[in-house]
Amino acid sequence: MEYRLLGRTGVQVSPLCLGTMMFGAWGEKDHDESVRIIHRALDSGINFVDTADVYSAGESEEIVGKALKGRRDDVVLATKFYMPMGEGPNNGGVSRRWIVKEVENSLRRLQTDYIDLYQVHRPAPDVDVEETLGALTDLVTAGKVRYIGSSSYSGAQIVEAQWTARERGLQRFRTEQPPYSLLTRGIELDVLPAAQRHGMGILTYSPLGGGWLSGSWSADSSPTSPARRRLAARFDMDLPENQLKLQAVEQLQQVADDAGLTMIELAIAFVINHPGVTSAIIGPRTMEQLDSQLPAAAVTLSAETLDRIDAIVKPGVIINPADTSYGEQVLAPALRRR
Repeated sequence: MEYRLLGRTGVQVSPLCLGTMMFGAWGEKDHDESVRIIHRALDSGINFVDTADVYSAGESEEIVGKALKGRRDDVVLATKFYMPMGEGPNNGGVSRRWIVKEVENSLRRLQTDYIDLYQVHRPAPDVDVEETLGALTDLVTAGKVRYIGSSSYSGAQIVEAQWTARERGLQRFRTEQPPYSLLTRGIELDVLPAAQRHGMGILTYSPLGGGWLSGSWSADSSPTSPARRRLAARFDMDLPENQLKLQAVEQLQQVADDAGLTMIELAIAFVINHPGVTSAIIGPRTMEQLDSQLPAAAVTLSAETLDRIDAIVKPGVIINPADTSYGEQVLAPALRRR
């Protein structure tokens, strides 16, 4: 497997990053099987693992910690903070108070004394970014964190954070983790260009569009899992936006067939073939899912194939806006009348 530079950090990572959201109560409940899947990914050449404190209420981090025993130094380990981790108003967020507490919890669950990439899971427009960067800078100075990153930031928020870091002499975000897929191309408008201008690495999530690009959904499908029922706008087949997604997937399947690829391979390859993307986060729940996704790392898409994709879903287009992490949390303050 060929490796890529993670922004301008000098660290080299695989074009596929193993996401672990589906290990634990949210997905594969058998810890031993989850560890086997992680080991299979590492043995295949993946050296980049991404998790978060909130995944299965910390259980995912615990599983990753078990899996990396004896292999920790060979892995670039990323985790995230922000989401609520218990009752009370201060058990989450991006304040210094929470960051310095929660990093210790993640270190304990991961059974490590340092985190390679510590990421803000979501932006908090009502908190001064200097507060967050200041706390994260102290963690880097203390050796508990090597690099810091953001996730689901808008282009404007990326620029503000970079400016603040330089103006205040603080550590800057070295990476951004946005959603990106054949059906969700909004980051091509400003997030990717902003990140590229600032030399940031990009690790994208949801390259299979929540199952839409893996053959899991048809006109007769309906949300079954609790997680998908909570995201009804993304999976309700009666919505016109989702009908348009079905049409796009049907046309994209023909592109995949003509290229001699599975839809899964086409979808993941599309993401990692973008020059601004460092790694695509894959999130298998089973060994079979992992094995179906690994071949995409070696796929290079032709200009003709990319042109056909652009004709089906134009650059910068998001067929269903509910498929992104941008929206109310970013736009509501701006839209509110003052």
